Amino acid sequence: MRIDVLTLCPKLVDSALSESIIGRARRNGSLELHTHDLRPFGLGKHKSVDDTPYGGGPGMVMRCEPLFEATEKILATELNQTKRILMCPQGRLLKQSLVRELAREKRLFIICGHYEGVDERVREHLATESISIGDYVLTNGALAAAVLIDAVVRLLPGVLGSEESAQQESFTDRLLDGPVYTRPPNYRGWTVPEILLSGNHGEVEKWRMNESVKRTQKVRPDLLNQPPCAG
Repeated sequence: MRIDVLTLCPKLVDSALSESIIGRARRNGSLELHTHDLRPFGLGKHKSVDDTPYGGGPGMVMRCEPLFEATEKILATELNQTKRILMCPQGRLLKQSLVRELAREKRLFIICGHYEGVDERVREHLATESISIGDYVLTNGALAAAVLIDAVVRLLPGVLGSEESAQQESFTDRLLDGPVYTRPPNYRGWTVPEILLSGNHGEVEKWRMNESVKRTQKVRPDLLNQPPCAG
């Protein structure tokens, strides 16, 4: 998969996605990541990319010209064939079902919002999708883009090394993962549940499912009313 990120903070994205599993995916070719600095597409001597909002109000708004021109130059003939995502708090909430949907794309182009917001014409006429990673506000969209990319890339074939790893995770079947343990079996008097040491795989799976349901009911009961993620 190829992913392009248009941002004022390209180093932030690149450094966040150079380690661990995603870094390995980049090195082995599973992920082709390109970060693009928006600043060179800015206007005037100072390469301005923002301005005060029409109608007044606090903060600065990202101008549409640099974003359109940068996107059109980078994508060129592939503009209409590429899913173009705007990262912003007003977008569709990122959930595992959406992550799986995006993982089926051959190429993603991510536009990172900054400042007080982005000129609405970018959302209406340039982006094909607006996505938010949660009900909170960050200083810029680069961190949000890195989160989205991490979630998507780990679902690509061969990235995790085990297809079961991606299938047996929180949110995949509307449930949070239950508790997990490893050695030692007793630490400071805190012991591992006996069922996990029994070797009875059938009973272990039943226990895990029961614990998963209990944790979901306690922490995120809203998940139980949602449809399961599509495979």
